[in-house]
Formats: sequence, C-alpha cells, structure tokens
Amino acid sequence: MKISALTLVRGRREHLVNLMQSLDTQTRPPDELVIAWMQPTAHVNLPEVGFPVRHVFVEGEALPLARARNAAVEAASFEALVFLDVDCIASPTLIERYRQALMQRAALYIGEVHYLAAGAVARLESGALDLEALYAAGERHPARPRINEDELRPESDHGNLWGLSFALMKADHRRAGGMDEGYVGYGGEETDYAWRLEKAGVALFWVGGALAWHQHHAVYAPPWPHFEAIIANARRFHERWGRWCMEYWLDQFEKAGAIRWSRTAANIEILRYPTRDDIERARLPESARFG
Repeated sequence: MKISALTLVRGRREHLVNLMQSLDTQTRPPDELVIAWMQPTAHVNLPEVGFPVRHVFVEGEALPLARARNAAVEAASFEALVFLDVDCIASPTLIERYRQALMQRAALYIGEVHYLAAGAVARLESGALDLEALYAAGERHPARPRINEDELRPESDHGNLWGLSFALMKADHRRAGGMDEGYVGYGGEETDYAWRLEKAGVALFWVGGALAWHQHHAVYAPPWPHFEAIIANARRFHERWGRWCMEYWLDQFEKAGAIRWSRTAANIEILRYPTRDDIERARLPESARFG
C-alpha cells in the first residue's frame, strides 16, 4: 500500500521545513507529499526529500481549509491518505503505523499529538531534528487519551477527530462527500467532516505509535482573530446537525459579552465585535501550548 501525505500551508515556512524533514526520516516514508498552498506562491529553498512533492494552489483570502483539503485529496496519486497539519512534526513511526492500520481495515484513524512550547524544536550538530528533546518536551492535551505504542483503540465519538493528524482511504473521503467547502475560515469543518464520515459508516480508531508534535504558534483565548469565521461556521453546523460545535469557544465569546448564546439556543446573536485591545489581551504567553 502506497501512502500520500497531505498538508495545507499559509506562511509557516519553518514549520513546513520541520514537517518535511520529519517525513524524510520515517521508518517507512510516504510515497509522496502533497502541499496545498493557500497562498499565491510556494516557499522557496525547501528541503530535498526522498519522495516526490506535489503542489496544488487554492485561492481564498479567508483560510479555505475545507477547499484546500479536498484539493489535496484530488491531487493525491494514491488511495491511502495521511493528513498532517503544517504545524506537526512526525515521530519516526507515524507513517508506518497509519499504513499498518489502513492495511488491516479501511477506517478513520487518529494519532496522538503532543504540544510544544515556543523554542522547543532543537537540532543536533548534524542539522537533524533532536527527537529525544521532542519526546521530552511534548505535552499531551488534557482532553486527549494516552495510547499505547502498538494499540488500535475504537472511539465511539467521531467528534474527537481533530484535524492535526489523521488517516483514511480516499474512497471513504469521497463517500462522505469530502469536506464541506461552505465552511470558510477557521473552525467547524473538521467536526462536520467527522460526523459525515460516521454517517457513511466509517469507523474511528486511535492509533498508537503515530505520534506527532505540534509546533508552537500564537494562541489566543478567546480566539478573537477567528471570531467571525467561528460564528459563521457554528451557525452552518447547527443548521445541518441541529446542535452546536465549538461550544468551548462560543462559551468564551458569550462570557466576554460578544454574543448572546447558550447550548440550547437556536441561534447566535452578535452583540459586539472584538477590538484590537481584546485581541492583544487574549494572546497567551509563549509558554502556553494550547488555549
């Protein structure tokens, strides 16, 4: 079974370099990397790797995340797909473990992601990533379980799909209708996708040994920079499914007096928009790994 690794990029050149280098040193590297660029041109001077790198360009001023994922899938040469966020660094067995799982059963698979503080990515004298330092520095998100290295654990709640690292077959992606490109900007599209995969009969599993490290970037609580996209996408999700997603962020906006909303509400009423001061005060210190 051949594997297409897929990632989406806007900015984040250093993060992409680290991702590419980690894929090049896998125990079983991918057979290609597809980069969906959400910007007009590709970054220059990217690392030489031992597999083909394919490029697809996706237009959109707001982050066209759903459209970019669909474009990456259609550009992929192979049926087995591993999605990795550009912020990820793959541990050495990530591709091999996803491949083993997909060979056992066509399903939706998610691996562990450990979060890094700012400045945690170190290199050896050879220039290679310091994996020992990454293992020591990474922190599991408190909402995620610990998975044994050789474990495949069924997960009954498809809402646990986070888009940082997951794998599935192209046929299952298409059977679920792909990602809904009506979600524009940040938030909601992954949960909608997961629920449509569940409706299509695609089971969800955790995969041990498919660890990725999440490289640090600015974190905001509340996530004011994505306020309008989160509201629009939450409304779209509720219209389809009759319930809300992203409740944690909506709670933060409600407590800040920006929206009138509750978990039993039929709609979201915007009371005010974030100010520049709101955004600046919401930015967490560099020691913060997640919001």
